[in-house]
Amino acid sequence: MALDFEKLRELRAAQPEKLAEIYNSRRRRKVTQGDGRLFIIAADHPARNAFSVRDNARAMENRYDLLTRLATALEQPGCDGVLGTPDIIDDLALLGCLDDKVVVGSLNRGGLRGSTFEMDDRITGYDVDGILRDKLDFAKMLNRINLADAGTSNMMSYSHQAVSQAAAAKLPIMLEPFMSEWVDGKIRNDLSTEAVINSVAIASGLGNSSAYTWMKLPVVENMARVMEATTLPTLLLGGDPAGEEKDTFAAWEKALELPGVRGLVIGRSLLYPQDGNVATAIQTATKLVHG
Repeated sequence: MALDFEKLRELRAAQPEKLAEIYNSRRRRKVTQGDGRLFIIAADHPARNAFSVRDNARAMENRYDLLTRLATALEQPGCDGVLGTPDIIDDLALLGCLDDKVVVGSLNRGGLRGSTFEMDDRITGYDVDGILRDKLDFAKMLNRINLADAGTSNMMSYSHQAVSQAAAAKLPIMLEPFMSEWVDGKIRNDLSTEAVINSVAIASGLGNSSAYTWMKLPVVENMARVMEATTLPTLLLGGDPAGEEKDTFAAWEKALELPGVRGLVIGRSLLYPQDGNVATAIQTATKLVHG
């Protein structure tokens, strides 16, 4: 796909109303169809002040490069959709990349990486009304739970409201919970089996209905125990890329076999693969999800 960035810039400056037209005419698909599994590419990191991939601290700073990688991913058969903040989703809409895709809007990006208020994770991206306005298909929230930081109580209140609103609108919403703590002035997520189970239990109870709630969970040791802790449909996340890619793919493949796991939501690991070949990385992940 040839991306017309000059046209994108011109539309943004002179015809912002074009976005509403594109969203109203976008070809949509069911969230689950065919084999009922999903493979979503994620790119909501920059809005949280997070740009790094492996040893490159500024990997995601070039928006044109990121959009090119996302377009490459989305044009691969079996890549079902994309997760992003409004700026990225709007860019992809203007570039013509969202037809027949599951589009996921990211809500809370306010807990900026490295900030003193990182745990007070406010909704600064999409809200449920905005997702419905643009006829998107899914909502997503990050739910980092820090028992030693009062900001967590605010995050839980924002999440309760969003989950309740999504349920009322019959809008699927995926929650991404972690038990987190401050370590040397930085937030660290506890990826032990017990901590992930605890986070799932807490997040599952958010909102006045769980009818449209999904989980977005890391792949950790003894993933079978984690999946025994929830009946909610679950997608697996990639997290910070580390180690050998073949080992990462093998861990995903094993976890995808567990009851309740319905696919992958992966970002940096596939958008910035070690060999630089985005299409091949996406094709490999597609085979894991869809066979």
